[in-house]
Amino acid sequence: MSGRAGRLAAYLEQRRRMGEPGFVPEGLEPGELITLLSASAERPAGAPAASSRTVPAGRRGITIGNADYEALRETALGCTRCRLSDGRKTVVFSDGNPSARLMVIGEAPGAHEDETGLPFVGQAGKLLDLMLASVDLSRTDSVYICNVLKCRPPGNRNPLPDEIESCTPLLKRQIELVSPEVIMAVGSFAAQWLTESTKALGRLRGTVYGYHGVPLVVTYHPAALLRNPGWSRPVWDDLQLLRRVMDGK
Repeated sequence: MSGRAGRLAAYLEQRRRMGEPGFVPEGLEPGELITLLSASAERPAGAPAASSRTVPAGRRGITIGNADYEALRETALGCTRCRLSDGRKTVVFSDGNPSARLMVIGEAPGAHEDETGLPFVGQAGKLLDLMLASVDLSRTDSVYICNVLKCRPPGNRNPLPDEIESCTPLLKRQIELVSPEVIMAVGSFAAQWLTESTKALGRLRGTVYGYHGVPLVVTYHPAALLRNPGWSRPVWDDLQLLRRVMDGK
């Protein structure tokens, strides 16, 4: 933690201990925001890290070599079911561990993702990694990441209904094969699609939903958090809710 973030974290912790409302100072870098929030929150005594929990018996996680998973991936990579295939550079299928406990679902690839073929790269991706790390999770071993759409909409516009319809079978099958213990939707579009609600994200967050029996938590998109650092506190609260769900609390 930088000296500035360390001093701010100490001050925020002092405010918390005195029962005063917290705040998130402006002007922090994205990594400092999450680090500050992490340092200002106390882990309950004896609570295990989310990634340290034993995988339950019967967990149906898969490996990269799984035939059904590879078939789905090949189908996605060659998909031409909608107009987005005409302008894409790369199909963005997934990143992370297909045997992960947590599945993070975003909206659609952006320019960096279209270039690399990986979801959540660039500054927003780095912030997502920090968000996950703050609750002891990582895309390396405990998180699987994908988007509702696998191809970038032109100019990062909102997906159109027929594009959603074309990609929906791929996502549903992804969820079925990965079989996560918990899903986290980031951003309004993914949250509304998974909860089948038209409510604004600010009204959706803070509740545990279910997607075909899988616990579902929603939060703001990292790109939105970069534009609105005042949302860092709600995001931290959402991450704490996610950790409680994963710890079975």
